[in-house]
Amino acid sequence: MRHAKWIAGFAAMLLAACQSVPPAPPRSSAPVYDLIVRHGMVYDGTGAAPMRADVGVRGARIVAVGDLSQARAAHETDALGLAVAPGFINMLSWAPDALFVDGRSMSDIKQGVTLEVFGEGESLGPLTPTMRETDQKQQGDLKHAITWSGFGEGMQALVAKGISPNIASFVGATTLRIHEVGYADRAPNTQELATMQALTRTAMREGALGVGSSLIYAPAFYAKTDELIAIAKAAGEFGGSYISHMRSEGPRLLESLDELIRIASEAGVHGEVYHFKAAGRDNWPKQAQAIAKIERARARGLDISANMYVYTAGATGLDAAMPPWVQEGGLDAWIARLKDAKTRQRVIREMNTPTDQWENLRLAAGKPENVLLVAFKNPKLKPLTGKTLADVAKLRGKSPAETAIDLVIEDGSRVGTVYFLMSEDNVKQAVALPWMTFDSDEGSFAPEGAFLESRPHPRAYGNFARVLGKYVREEKAATLADAIRRLTSLPAKNLKLRDRGELKAGAFADLVIFDPATIADHATYDHPQQYATGVRDVFVNGVQVLKNGEHTGAMPGQFVRGPGWQENATSPVAANASTMQP
Repeated sequence: MRHAKWIAGFAAMLLAACQSVPPAPPRSSAPVYDLIVRHGMVYDGTGAAPMRADVGVRGARIVAVGDLSQARAAHETDALGLAVAPGFINMLSWAPDALFVDGRSMSDIKQGVTLEVFGEGESLGPLTPTMRETDQKQQGDLKHAITWSGFGEGMQALVAKGISPNIASFVGATTLRIHEVGYADRAPNTQELATMQALTRTAMREGALGVGSSLIYAPAFYAKTDELIAIAKAAGEFGGSYISHMRSEGPRLLESLDELIRIASEAGVHGEVYHFKAAGRDNWPKQAQAIAKIERARARGLDISANMYVYTAGATGLDAAMPPWVQEGGLDAWIARLKDAKTRQRVIREMNTPTDQWENLRLAAGKPENVLLVAFKNPKLKPLTGKTLADVAKLRGKSPAETAIDLVIEDGSRVGTVYFLMSEDNVKQAVALPWMTFDSDEGSFAPEGAFLESRPHPRAYGNFARVLGKYVREEKAATLADAIRRLTSLPAKNLKLRDRGELKAGAFADLVIFDPATIADHATYDHPQQYATGVRDVFVNGVQVLKNGEHTGAMPGQFVRGPGWQENATSPVAANASTMQP
């Protein structure tokens, strides 16, 4: 009996002890994250091999990457069988006008682009009142009010309008030059150059990435190397870069590359080549020499790189078929000169004469059949959209040079033009380079409304999908992991962006979910307004902007500022720059 009582007492004590230990918690149903992307093959943007993992997002940031099977989120998406990568960076975008009209950024969002980088020669500021008036007057199909003056003001005006992608920009060397020198073919005087440097410093404080130039076009063509070094040095004081559409991508490609390397070296900044190429059949062999020159510079410790679009045609205007001297003074002065019979004959002669003194893309294209007319302002000329210069010359019974001159006069614009210039072998060679990033050199459009009034280059709808579909999957010019690196972390590193371009805890949640087996471009030169396919979902700053291939209507895009950004920076042109965090 005593033994039985002892057992009963011990059992009671044991039961009480067990009851004092809390039971194991059940799997929590409370959301820990705002978003979890589950089961995807995660490409983190560094070039490392992918891993199957979940991605947890809280607010605008990634907070966890790994096994989150025990966690819950307010919103979840299953990426099984798909790639999950950082959002893609478009290193050269002409999207501002399009975004002011339609902030959805449809053609780029559908390719996974979450950051549009502006500033090839021109930027949204700094502007004088005369520059604002001129820019407003010369708008084409895409019209919007220009109400700002400063660089930072312009960028923030676009964000305030409501946009889906993030935006960033260089300050344009052309914009700086027009601000102080106008359209004259002369060097800035000492005071003008000092002001250009001061404007550069202000733009850097307001968030510019550096200085961007476009040296084949007037009035940028008139700038000498010393002027460019001076403004690049000013940007370099804040960690900025120098990026350039060089003086020549054809006959003087190698000499122009020497100039870019010199500017970057003497200014002590990162230097980058816009849309790297060798333009014109005679110049195709120079691409290998240009690559070797860049690699020698890199081996010497210089920070030189390049970006490209993956097509054999470029797109610009008929100004790139005429000598820069005739364009001095701006569009109205150019057109007035073209109407003068004596000047006209000189221009025709120079348009038809090979030279290395200026970039003649009409001759580089080889024949007028390789010059496609894609954008007019004048409604009477819009039926010519999609015809070649040869077609229109034949219709009018005039030479191609005469026809080009007439079209500029009649349209009151440079006339949007596609030039077939490059070698497919060279494109494939450049895609493989480990220091090459990618750009569209186009706007971001939708096949609707005012966007249907002109034809873009197909790169507007297909460039990034084409990198991953044609050149990675089909041509095997690069591995998928490395191509993603060069669409994400490499451009972010070159631009010195904080917390962008990698899929890791602490980074901004710019994400793209796509199918590597099906991603493809469909835009052609005859039918360019066709969306790419294969991208399922896109998130910008943690907000979903593309869901199952359809736009959600969300506009979470922000102004991503460069390395010199200072809160409450004030401009000598306009003193209310944004204070929003990058």
